[in-house]
Amino acid sequence: MFTDSSDPGDLGDGSPGVSTSHAVLSNQTGYESYFCEDFTEHMEPYMEQWKKRGFFPDGIYTGFLSDDKQADRILKFMDAFAGKDTLILTDPVMGDDGAVYPIYTEELRSRFCELTRRSYVITPNLTEALLLLYGKEKMEEIWNKLQKVSEARRMEEIREIGCGLARKFSLPAVVITGVDHREEGQPLKMGNLVLENGNSSWVFAEKSGGSYSGTGDLFASVLSAGLVKRYSMKTCAELAVDFISASIRDAVEEGTDRNDGVCFEQHLGMLLP
Repeated sequence: MFTDSSDPGDLGDGSPGVSTSHAVLSNQTGYESYFCEDFTEHMEPYMEQWKKRGFFPDGIYTGFLSDDKQADRILKFMDAFAGKDTLILTDPVMGDDGAVYPIYTEELRSRFCELTRRSYVITPNLTEALLLLYGKEKMEEIWNKLQKVSEARRMEEIREIGCGLARKFSLPAVVITGVDHREEGQPLKMGNLVLENGNSSWVFAEKSGGSYSGTGDLFASVLSAGLVKRYSMKTCAELAVDFISASIRDAVEEGTDRNDGVCFEQHLGMLLP
């Protein structure tokens, strides 16, 4: 079972899913307008009922958090419901492309560091990985330096950043997502660095069709489901990349608006064992 900011659902294998949603939106925020209903005040009554049932989830997945107060509630949820065998995935949403999002504060970063310490695996992009390690000012400095080194050197530096995260936060696994990679004479690729129990590897896909909303959520969701099934993170990342790549190809062919996300439904069978 998982907690993030999505609607209640099913994990795809018959296991129930649960969400401690902080907000319910009419549509995602990439559109010109949307309605948002804050759900934070209802979290406590939900948690009280789960306590009465003796509920302990197999897994917890937490993603976008709008401020440090919401993060505190997730930490409280973990205190109450994360057992010794609960597997936690944290997607520390704070920024991208060398810049922080408007929600970023040092307090939010501090909470994400605490969530990271409790996790089995985290799925930051490169910007977020640097924020966790160093904070905003040094992130910007290192990001700019990485744009000026050779491609081989940059990829090695990113691997070292992943290893640094694993060491600093005692993480069994780290997945750094969305790394642009271009070898001479080859098409642009999107890479995901996977580190688990001291082993490292890259999982690549050709980059085409531009950026679509929701692909990061899909990626982390596939990893979350695979985590509780005890798949390796490399296997999970390969499944996620193949699944999302096929979905993007269909979205490109159909001319889908980027705000509508990708056409993933017909490819769900790829995730079956």
